[in-house]
Amino acid sequence: MTDGAHDPDDLDALRAASDVLGIDALVSPAERETRDTVRAFVDAEIRPHIAGWFDRGVFPAELAPALGRLGVLGMTLEGYGCRRAGAVEYGLAALELEAGDSGIRTFVSVQGSLAMGSIHRWGSEEQKQEWLPRMAAGEAIGSFALTEPGAGSDPASMTTFARRDGSDWIIEGAKRWIGLASIAHVVVVWAQTDEGVRGFLVPTGTPGLDIAVLGPKGSMRASVQTHLTFDRVRVAASALLPGARGLRGPFSALNEARYGIVWGALGAARDSYEAALRHALRREQFGRPIAGFQLTQRKLVDMVVELQKGALLALQIGRAKDAGTLTPAMVSLGKLNNVRQAIAIAREARTILGGEGVLLENSPIRHAANLESVRTYEGTDEVHTLILGQHLTGLNAFR
Repeated sequence: MTDGAHDPDDLDALRAASDVLGIDALVSPAERETRDTVRAFVDAEIRPHIAGWFDRGVFPAELAPALGRLGVLGMTLEGYGCRRAGAVEYGLAALELEAGDSGIRTFVSVQGSLAMGSIHRWGSEEQKQEWLPRMAAGEAIGSFALTEPGAGSDPASMTTFARRDGSDWIIEGAKRWIGLASIAHVVVVWAQTDEGVRGFLVPTGTPGLDIAVLGPKGSMRASVQTHLTFDRVRVAASALLPGARGLRGPFSALNEARYGIVWGALGAARDSYEAALRHALRREQFGRPIAGFQLTQRKLVDMVVELQKGALLALQIGRAKDAGTLTPAMVSLGKLNNVRQAIAIAREARTILGGEGVLLENSPIRHAANLESVRTYEGTDEVHTLILGQHLTGLNAFR
C-alpha cells in the first residue's frame, strides 16, 4: 500500500471519510442501531449469496421468515405484530437492504408497503387479524396487483373488472409486472367496478387465477415478477377491502413504496461507490494505486457529491414524513433524483473496476442493471417529472 493511502480493508474508516458533511450525526442512536442491525444482516445473509441468486435468476423465498424476525416487514405499521418504526428508521433499513440487492429491498417494499399497507389502511378488522401478523412474521407472503398490460403509468385506464354476483364478486382481466405473486399466499387486486376502483384480497389458490413468471430478465434477477390472468375468479364478499374506494386506495400504498425507493437507491449507489473505491486503492497500474490518479479521483469525488446530496434529500423527506408534512411532490423529487443519480454512480463505478467490473462478484454492474427496473417501477422518470411540473405550474400535463 502506498504511504498515506487509506486502507481498503478498513470499511468503517472509508465510510467516515466519505461522510464529508457529517450526515451520520444527524440520525438518532435508535435509527443508527436499526441501520447497523440491518447492515449486519445483509453482510451475513445476503452478500455471500446474492451473485448466485442473481446469476440463477431466483428469489430466495426462505429469507422471508428471517426478514420477519429482523422486523422490517411492515415495520412502519402499528399493531398486528408490526414495529411502528419511524420513517427515517425505515428509510435507513431500506438503504441497507438495497445495498445488498434491489430485489431484496423490493420484496420488503411489496410485502410491507404495498400489500400489508393496503390491508392495514383499508381492510376490515377480520382481514387485518387474518393476514397482518403472519405477514409481519414472514410466514405469509403478499402481492399487490395494480399494473396491467395496457395500463402502467395510467392506472385509471385499467380494464380488470369485478362485478357482483349475488353476495360474491367475479373478477376478470389481467395484471402484469406483479411482484411476488408466484410465491405469495394472497394478492391485493385492484379492479374497476360499477362503484369505481375497489380492492380485493384474492388467495393465490383461487380457481381461475393463473400466475405466470415473467422472464428471462436482465434486471432484478434476484426477484420475481409475474403476469396474472383472472378468468371468472370468484371471491366472497369478505374479500373486499371495505375502506378503499377509487384510486386513492392504491395510490396511498404506492406513495409509501416510492418513499422507500428514495432511500433504497442510495444503498445501491453507496455499495457501488465503495466497491470502486476499495478496488481503486488496491489496483496498481504504472507503479501506483489507480486511486492516486486524477481521473479516478474525479470519478470518486463526483460519486460522493451525489451520495451526500441524495442522503440529505432522503433525510429531509423522511423527517417531513415523520412530522406529517410529507407531500407527493417531495417523494417524486426524491425518487426522480436519487434513482437517476444512483444509476450514474453504479455505471461510473463499473468503469473504475475495468474488466473485473463485468463479473458478478463485483456489485456495480448488478446494481446498474437492477436500477433500470427501479427507475421504471413506482412511477417512471417521466411520471415524476410531470407530478413535479404540475406542482410548480398548477397545470396537469398528463392529459
